[in-house]
Amino acid sequence: MLTKKQWEHCLEEMDRMFPDAHCELVHDNPFELTIATLLSAQCTDVLVNKVTKDLFKKYKKPEDYLAVSLEELQQDIRSIGLYRNKAKNIQLLCEKVINEFNGEIPQTREQLVTLPGVGRKTANVVLSVAFDIPALAVDTHVERVSKRLGLCRLKDTVLEVEETIMKKTPKEKWSKTHHQLIFFGRYHCKAQNPQCGTCPLLDDCREGQKRLKKGLVKL
Repeated sequence: MLTKKQWEHCLEEMDRMFPDAHCELVHDNPFELTIATLLSAQCTDVLVNKVTKDLFKKYKKPEDYLAVSLEELQQDIRSIGLYRNKAKNIQLLCEKVINEFNGEIPQTREQLVTLPGVGRKTANVVLSVAFDIPALAVDTHVERVSKRLGLCRLKDTVLEVEETIMKKTPKEKWSKTHHQLIFFGRYHCKAQNPQCGTCPLLDDCREGQKRLKKGLVKL
């Protein structure tokens, strides 16, 4: 497991590599971010942004999503994986936002996760990005990187990964660390071809050291 000093070094290097890491889902308000994040489950941000470019022109507020048939909404997001279920959840979410939250996206995790299609990860993204409330969402990149580095155990659940990162990272850095871990995993420590040979974290990385000993890393 990484020591506190090693993790601090990792954070410093990721900050140097990706100083401008940010949420890549294009949105103009908390409601659009919630919809975009819901759509991003098991889907790339690039594809979501391609779809929401037109979607957010057609649908401006919760009432707009309820003014069309489920079939029409499905067609509007058809290129996104699980589009049938996501369309259903979007309409249910909009209904709940109107009826229980005065048409506004709530600002607590407890309330956010009551919305259809919104799990803990989506709630944390909305809290962090839309409302600037310290939170740390764990997606596939965050989980992969933290486990490869040895910050977390390979058997850890997503919630355990979240709790470990938050425990070992200053609260004021949670949101930034979330985005930098994503950028690090998306553009450097990729799932299939991690760039271990040029990685500034190689000396501290559990997986990188294993690959190095097996001769899989070219320095």
